[in-house]
Amino acid sequence: MAWMWRYLDQAGEPVEGPTEVFGSQSDAESWLGQCWRELSEKGVTTVRLVEDDRQEYEMSLRPTPAS
Repeated sequence: MAWMWRYLDQAGEPVEGPTEVFGSQSDAESWLGQCWRELSEKGVTTVRLVEDDRQEYEMSLRPTPAS
């Protein structure tokens, strides 16, 4: 099983990003926790975690507005 991140811009279009492959969902999520700021600075606003061809979930990298 291969876990990878897919990267999207503000318009929801795919953008280039690191092509890291992870052996587990946990490893992929840990990596994202360390790299999300760099991805955001490069224009990535949303990430999708996929296992082989199946999408596990999608998550925004945009900060949550303060209430």
